[in-house]
Amino acid sequence: MKNWFKENSAHLIVIAIFVALVFFYFTPVWQGQTLAQSDVVQAQGAQKEMFDYKAQDGKAPLWTNSMFGGMPTYQIWSASENNIGTYILAAVKTVFPQPIDIVLFYLLGGYFLLSVLRIRPWLAALGAIAIAFTSYNFIYIEAGHVTKAYAIAFIPPVIGAVIMCFRGSRLWGPVLLALFMALEIRVNHLQMTYYMLIALMVYVIFALIYAIRDKKVKEFFIASGLQLAAVIVAVMVNASILIPTYEYSKLSTRGHANITKVDASKEKGLDKQYAYEWSQGVGETLTFLIPNAYGGGSSGVLDEKSNVAKFLMSTFGAQGMSNVQAAEIASRMPVYWGDKPFTSGPWYFGAGVLFLFILGLVIVNNRLKWWILTTTILILLLSFGKNFTLISDLFFDYFPMYNKFRAVESILVIAAILIPLMAVLTLNELITKADKIEKLDKKVLYTFIGVGGVCLLIAFVPDLFLSFKNKDHAQLVESLTQQVGDQNAANQWVNSLIKDRSTVATMDAYRSFAIVLITFLAVWFFIKKKLSANILIIGLAVIFLFDLWSVDKRFLNDKSFMEKRLVTSQAFQEREVDQLIRMDKDLSYRVIDLTTNPFSDARASYYHKSLGGYHAAKLMRFQEILENQFNGAVNEDVLDMFNVRYVITGDEQKGQRIQRRSSAAGNAWFVDQVTFVKDNAQEMQAISSFNPSKEAFVNEEFKDKFNGQRLGVPVNASIKLTSYHPDKMVYEYSTPTEAFAVFSEVYYEKGWKAFVDGKEIPIIRADYILRALQLPGGNHKVEFIFDPESHKLGGMLTLIASIILGLGLVAAVYLSVKNDKTKKAIT
Repeated sequence: MKNWFKENSAHLIVIAIFVALVFFYFTPVWQGQTLAQSDVVQAQGAQKEMFDYKAQDGKAPLWTNSMFGGMPTYQIWSASENNIGTYILAAVKTVFPQPIDIVLFYLLGGYFLLSVLRIRPWLAALGAIAIAFTSYNFIYIEAGHVTKAYAIAFIPPVIGAVIMCFRGSRLWGPVLLALFMALEIRVNHLQMTYYMLIALMVYVIFALIYAIRDKKVKEFFIASGLQLAAVIVAVMVNASILIPTYEYSKLSTRGHANITKVDASKEKGLDKQYAYEWSQGVGETLTFLIPNAYGGGSSGVLDEKSNVAKFLMSTFGAQGMSNVQAAEIASRMPVYWGDKPFTSGPWYFGAGVLFLFILGLVIVNNRLKWWILTTTILILLLSFGKNFTLISDLFFDYFPMYNKFRAVESILVIAAILIPLMAVLTLNELITKADKIEKLDKKVLYTFIGVGGVCLLIAFVPDLFLSFKNKDHAQLVESLTQQVGDQNAANQWVNSLIKDRSTVATMDAYRSFAIVLITFLAVWFFIKKKLSANILIIGLAVIFLFDLWSVDKRFLNDKSFMEKRLVTSQAFQEREVDQLIRMDKDLSYRVIDLTTNPFSDARASYYHKSLGGYHAAKLMRFQEILENQFNGAVNEDVLDMFNVRYVITGDEQKGQRIQRRSSAAGNAWFVDQVTFVKDNAQEMQAISSFNPSKEAFVNEEFKDKFNGQRLGVPVNASIKLTSYHPDKMVYEYSTPTEAFAVFSEVYYEKGWKAFVDGKEIPIIRADYILRALQLPGGNHKVEFIFDPESHKLGGMLTLIASIILGLGLVAAVYLSVKNDKTKKAIT
């Protein structure tokens, strides 16, 4: 044991430093505070009903009625109780609460990758810092994209395990690949996993080329086979997530459209315009080097010293505007001027890191160099989206599953790993082979002139290269004109904003030049043998940490935190209208909150069964109802069929008001007439104007489940919800003849089953999205139970694969210890 600590002392010290770094960055967490993240707040609203029943029953229901009329809960949160990854993540989170655990995973993952590449520990630590503290890694945390952040953190170790396999590791390589891939999939952000697979696909192509060249094709296929087995285990470990998600995706907005649209490309996958909405501007690549070249974030950049604040004080100070008010208004101004609708901040990789990356393209003689360069170029072109459609459209239209994802700029998370990786390889090349590199001093000097020159050009003449006006310039002038009633003042206001955009770009250009200059000098003195390798590494680690840390603090800092109790109380402060509605103790009814965009906000779901909500992948049928029945106006008939009993309206000035809708159809009802329509388009058209309490429209595809000859017009019939549980609902009814009942519940064919007195009967879809049953006459009990086969199958496969992975880890440790003892015995 003493020898083990001695042999791994450097690694243990590095890990201790990482723990100290996250401790100091997130001191508010240790003081009992938490982040007020917008996406996390939305998730809390979406999960409230589910967690209430989890606390009551000991397990979470698989369905919730709190959003969009109803949807599976495993698209909102999944316990994955049989998944080994669940327990690993929970164990880490117990010691290191969120978001400390995320950044620690960033650091450890990067360190593992660089250690696999046989980079010395202190240099690997520098690289891990450069990878971990890339700006968007922290911006995603601040915004609440927690699953995305976890997925990013596990990408480097997965890459490292793949490299181990191709380098001949037939034990730990596959075992670690299975483990890290299982964790990558477990955190459930398939978009990040998909982008990682694109990078690995390029790596495998290069590995095959080198294998053919070196006549090691057999070894290549053995390594590939072991990796395939490892990935299969990792996928099976997450079967309880993947199988239901795959099943759901085909019926969601990521799957086929039910109504044919004019643009055939929209029939499957996301709408291209929607997917490309957040595309990286070609010119915005400048932010890789100069963070605020394009203004930084959309707001929160300017203060009382800004040109905007000074203009406001000089123009409106006499009318009573204070310095504080001017600063507050300035802080809300759209400083970002790029092509995206808005952004929280720039993609910044570090000025010194980028200098070393470019230098590495010139001096590094390593197989990884060409993979890194090729993949980075591909990633960059794909991130441009609508701004460079040649490559993006090719992937969107023809590459499997690529069109399932939006915000294509987020593929830059791969570049945020590869660029620091190349920077570290550059330093390693300098430290190990400086004497063998021809004309090294000229290459270093020319790289500095190129990278530093860009910084100085932006610092000295920013207006020569950047416009500082975005596409909404005219609209902003018009909006301010309406506010102040003076177009000349509005123009001056916007001109002040443009000056501020130029100023922040200039200041950051000087800042980046200073970082590049220090990095250059450190490298220069090293190659001139004025600095030792250790001093070079430590010095650059300090510089890079200072550089990236200070930029990250612009977006994720102590002000981002607050007391835990305040986060929930402020986000979900119960209003008087909520209290009044909750006085209605009926088992189930729906609410729509029109004081916000109800279909992009889950806060109403915290207290009510909301027709609205917040989720990236609604059911396609619900989305199509929004597009056709709520486009510009609210269809009252559709509200009736969804049993929307209360509408919340109002504004901040006048307060909120409640409208109680007496026309809401109820939980279930018998209809007098059933009308068949031939397709989805006719069905959608039919519900545009109808009386859901009297008539139901059914697609002809359900004719075989319907016997109209036995159907009577209900007289003195009644049906009532007697027991409510999100995934089990019980009704009692009485009807003298066979009748057709419609339920104000979302039809989802992959899991809902209906029983009359314990005997299963087929569920019919009515009114485009609701459940309906043809019920026998008499007094009976109806039960709806949500029990998807995909969830049961996935749970079983997850348990089996988790046991296999656990045994694999134990076997790897045992064999490693046994081999070490054998070697020591021989020596």
